[in-house]
Formats: sequence, structure tokens, C-alpha cells
Amino acid sequence: MAKDLLVTLEDKPGEGARLGEALGNAGVNIEGLCAVVDAGKGIVHVLVEDVAGARAALDGAGIKVEGETDVIVSPPMSETDVDKPGQFGAMARAVADAGINITLGYMASRNRVVLATSDNARAQQLLQSMM
Repeated sequence: MAKDLLVTLEDKPGEGARLGEALGNAGVNIEGLCAVVDAGKGIVHVLVEDVAGARAALDGAGIKVEGETDVIVSPPMSETDVDKPGQFGAMARAVADAGINITLGYMASRNRVVLATSDNARAQQLLQSMM
């Protein structure tokens, strides 16, 4: 099962390369990634299947994993399923109407949606019924 790893990098050239090279050299595939800069730090969420391998690779590169979050990942969707106005809104509405809070969201490779919620099991059931 894929997990989201949270790391913080310096806001300077080469930090993303350092993260990507560490994982790549260890044979760990990045399934999805979301990164923003805030207050001089790069806040990075990395979706990986091989959590132990990713943690070891990042540790070896001096990159501390600050958090690990269980996420739900949609199955790969065709562009027509994902790339249309309102698709994310419909997904978010279904989850919200069930009283579930989305705490993290981003797109991953192969047109997959990654979400962390206050109730991943229920959210996954709801979203599967929409697909």
C-alpha cells in the first residue's frame, strides 16, 4: 500500500534533485509528489510504495522523513475521467457530504488522485462508488 512521506528541504537549487536521486539510486519509484515553498523551506509530500526503502534512502541522503500518512489512491483513470471541469469538486463534495474532511490532496502518476482524509476507509468506499 502506498504511503505519503513528508519531508522538508531547503529552498535552494539542487534539493529536489537530491531527493529524487536518493530515491532513484535506491530503486524506489516516486508514484506522486507535491511540493510547495513556505517561509524559506520546501514542504514535500512524496507518494511511495516501498516505504522502508524510501526511508532508508532518504536517511542516507541526510533527508529526514518528518511524517508518514496513510492515503487513499484512486485507480488509474483515463484522461476523460480526470481531465474535465468539476471532477475534483464532485469527489470532494461526496466526501464532504459524508462529514469527512480532506487533509491532503494531489495528483499522482497515471492520472491518480491521492487523498488523506479524516476517514480514509469511508472516503475510499464513496469514491469507488463514483468510478
